[in-house]
Amino acid sequence: MAPIALASRPASALLKITTGSCSTAVLSAASVTTVQQRKVHHALIPKGKGGRSSSSGIAATVFGATGFLGRYVVNRLGRIGSQIIIPHRCDQYDLMYLRPMGDLGQIIFMEWDARNKDSIKRAMEHSNVVINLVGREWETRNYRFEDVFVTIPQQIAKTAREVGIPKLIHMSHLNADMRSPSKYLRNKAVGETAVRDEFPDAIVMKPSEMFGREDRFFNHYANMRSFGNMLPLIALGKKTVKQPVYVVDVANAIINAIRDPDANGKTYALVGPNRYLLYDLVEYLYGVTHRVFLPYPLPRPLYHLVAKFFAISPFEPWTTPDKVDRFHVTDMKYPGLPGLEDLGITASTVEQKAIEILRRYRSFRYLETELDETKPAKTVNY
Repeated sequence: MAPIALASRPASALLKITTGSCSTAVLSAASVTTVQQRKVHHALIPKGKGGRSSSSGIAATVFGATGFLGRYVVNRLGRIGSQIIIPHRCDQYDLMYLRPMGDLGQIIFMEWDARNKDSIKRAMEHSNVVINLVGREWETRNYRFEDVFVTIPQQIAKTAREVGIPKLIHMSHLNADMRSPSKYLRNKAVGETAVRDEFPDAIVMKPSEMFGREDRFFNHYANMRSFGNMLPLIALGKKTVKQPVYVVDVANAIINAIRDPDANGKTYALVGPNRYLLYDLVEYLYGVTHRVFLPYPLPRPLYHLVAKFFAISPFEPWTTPDKVDRFHVTDMKYPGLPGLEDLGITASTVEQKAIEILRRYRSFRYLETELDETKPAKTVNY
């Protein structure tokens, strides 16, 4: 009976028993009990029926979660019961809308320094997924495009490889190209290559211009009504083809890529179902808002001169010369790359979702007007 009584005691008590009062078998059992450690954190063990109060088995570190796309990614991660680590550099008030997106204790906020390797390592050392959404549409004194799109993603990828992260998702751009007139897009291309060099199995997402409630694409053109409805477009927008993608579709693509074991190392081109001339697209946006559409051609050098005036603003600039170039770049085609359909997502059209973004730009007279009264935008195949 003595061995049975001893075996039922805690391991700490067994260690204090002398050899003379216990058999060799009991001591060996005690030593095995003390060295056992849980190799997998409980947050990584899937359980539940699926939902915010269950556990998906995903512990994701989301860099850039406070941005436009980040809030949708965090919401969908929280919806399936994931643990989310959000490194941030912003004020606490900028994080308030993220807090209710997950169950109690599932969203963890921590301050980080983008130039400190140890800070990056602390943010991801307990995760099994890292998502890099860090981005900026304009340069500042502290962070140039080279820092935001090359140096920081490269450091994140390098640290993820050293820590042993099994899955890294990097956000690039559909038009990322070293020959682009946009510095933004040139650095996106360099950053994409740098991430691949550091983390060969990284999943690279290349979305076109995204539209959604908080975007800087549809809202940018809709806000031009503040300048008297006079809308400047290079070559009237008739030499630029756009294929915008809905931000929710991009967020769902990221979640599906996390769950897809065959996605590692792939590059996805995420685009909407239709291509439009920029002229026709903006005309449709103004048709939805029931505003007068008065475009006029503006030469690129003169447009740059006007944009430089807005770029000197100490706050978020309405436009910049680089943004002018980026918006007037025709969206590339990548027929050889997988897209939304390969991730099980049916792309939403502009006609389906534009009203969600643009209704607030309508006057009271047209606030509840049916969308059927607006003529759909013309599509192109080139």
